[in-house]
Amino acid sequence: MRSSGRNTGGSGSGGGRGNQGRKRQQPGTPRPEERRYPQGQGGKPGAGSGGGKPAGKGRPAVRKGGTGSGERKARDRRGSAPARPREYDAQVEERNRQRHAKPPLKLPKTFGGEDGERLQKVLARAGMGSRRACEELIERGRVEVNGKIVRGQGLRVDPAKDEIKVDGLTVATQSYLFFALNKPAGVVASMEDPEGRQCLGDYVQNRETRLFHVGRLDTETEGIILLTNHGELAHRLTHPRYGVRKTYLAAIQGPLPRDLGKRLKEGVELDDGYARADHFRIVENTGKNYLVEVSLHEGRKHIVRRMLAEAGFPVERLVRTRFGPIALGDQKSGWLRRMTNTEVGMLMNEVGL
Repeated sequence: MRSSGRNTGGSGSGGGRGNQGRKRQQPGTPRPEERRYPQGQGGKPGAGSGGGKPAGKGRPAVRKGGTGSGERKARDRRGSAPARPREYDAQVEERNRQRHAKPPLKLPKTFGGEDGERLQKVLARAGMGSRRACEELIERGRVEVNGKIVRGQGLRVDPAKDEIKVDGLTVATQSYLFFALNKPAGVVASMEDPEGRQCLGDYVQNRETRLFHVGRLDTETEGIILLTNHGELAHRLTHPRYGVRKTYLAAIQGPLPRDLGKRLKEGVELDDGYARADHFRIVENTGKNYLVEVSLHEGRKHIVRRMLAEAGFPVERLVRTRFGPIALGDQKSGWLRRMTNTEVGMLMNEVGL
């Protein structure tokens, strides 16, 4: 009977308390025993959406192709996760771009960068000394660029356009060549000779750059003759407008009158007009043999020989010892030498380059 009373009490007051608990339960929330199994159509455990049998004790009966509670919870979590802000996505994309970006290509100085070359490098290439020596020239204020003294390092210049001077003399910064040849007697003063005679081209035939001679010398006249590939300089050195002086030593027979120098300076009439000497002096005298020096700025053919012959003293031997500021010195006959930068600068200064 106690058992029946206990049952009655459970259905009475105890049942009321159970009803109150069920009222507090939120609608749609599965019971504890139902959480173990998927909810079927009839609410019975083990009943799937298609009413299939349970797969086993404690195992959810999931129909093939169906969705379990675990997958449903995961879907609910994904659906409820907040979306990432656009700024964060942009930062991620930028980091990925930087990670996979290629390093910038380093181009040689020929492509891009600052224009021109450093002044000390240009001076060193022109033969003015080492780069350190050229930097010292700049520090001492001995270098000019376009008429302005440069004292600071690192100045960039264009060798093809800028005028560069050291101690007032122009520096040949481009790929120009300047040579001085002591032409022997019997050598034709031309780069080629159609008759096959020895000529100036025989002395420079192994040069990659084509050279040409500055002015001419008679075949039998010896002495200095310049070779270069600087067309403007060669033109000015031979043009009468610039009056570049040439000096000759002539061997003649005496005796010589005292007024011979005066006559030559005043002018001697020739077939093509008057010819005047700028300077005349007797260098050496042994008996009747005289060695005289004649300087003039004219460049007509055989001009010295014709002047002395007109004065009554034919020339036995003639040597040109100086062309402008460039002296023959002790250079041997037939020797070719490269002119120094100082000599080139003096030549350019002579004709205003």
